[in-house]
Amino acid sequence: MEHSTVGVDVSKAHLDAHRAPEGRAAQFPNTAAGIRRLIEWIGDAPVRCVAYEPTGRWHRPLEAALLRAGLPAAAANPLRARRFAEAIGQQAKTDPVDAAMLAAMAAAVELRPAEAADAARADLRELVLAREQLVKDRTAAQNRLGQAAVALLKAQLRRRLAQADRQVRAVDAAIRAALAADPALARRAEVLCSVPGISQATAACLVAEVPELGSLTHKAIACLVGLAPFANQSGARDGKRSIRGGRARPRAALHMPALVAVRHNPGLKAKYDRLRAAGKPHKVALTAVMRSLLELANALLSQDRLWTEKPPRAAAA
Repeated sequence: MEHSTVGVDVSKAHLDAHRAPEGRAAQFPNTAAGIRRLIEWIGDAPVRCVAYEPTGRWHRPLEAALLRAGLPAAAANPLRARRFAEAIGQQAKTDPVDAAMLAAMAAAVELRPAEAADAARADLRELVLAREQLVKDRTAAQNRLGQAAVALLKAQLRRRLAQADRQVRAVDAAIRAALAADPALARRAEVLCSVPGISQATAACLVAEVPELGSLTHKAIACLVGLAPFANQSGARDGKRSIRGGRARPRAALHMPALVAVRHNPGLKAKYDRLRAAGKPHKVALTAVMRSLLELANALLSQDRLWTEKPPRAAAA
């Protein structure tokens, strides 16, 4: 019997579902009752994959319900989904069309299975995202303050900056509390913070956004975060390799630690200087340092040990 694939387009109000190759479609409210009806609609017939795009908190109840029902759920990367739609010539973008495209993508591409959400990590991720937005708002207010000429606007911006500072401190305290409340997450953060240049904010982002750290190979973890350069070759042309895709937030979180590392970490500074001396641009050399930091974090977590200036010697056989 041919196994079907189901695509679900998730919005705040609705769940648009499409089943391929049968071509059946239906819409359900994005509520607990609607999700139950969706699972009943999927039915007992063999289903190879139920694909959806992660949409902040709106997809989480669906994902949890699919996993509880024993259905093979998979969260499709939105960028890959859009590229797939373009590749098959799908230019229109509506919720039913997106659901059909996700069903087709699940049939053509092997998607990574979803895993049961960790409530503590989900709360930490929400705090990390809130902090990121607050920092962006604070930076925007600082930039406007530097350009403002009207006294009233300057006073308002200063009050906004003071409020943003208080809010960031409050979120930082909540992040510390969230980490302290979960021994496993606390240990992971402790290991990451032992690396020179990795702050609590960076460690929290890595813990929340890259739970795979410590369980994958260096190459796999670099690809996951988008720090592995891809070849650009065709025939006799050998173009420049570049990074693309991957998880943007943890990649961005590693930027500042890499800048610190090239100034204060002798080994990574030597790597950066060696690449620059070989003619590599600053951005390329810094990306290599970011990857080295990520691989170091991956190694430390796999060994469950803190960073030391000199790695411990391997035990004698």
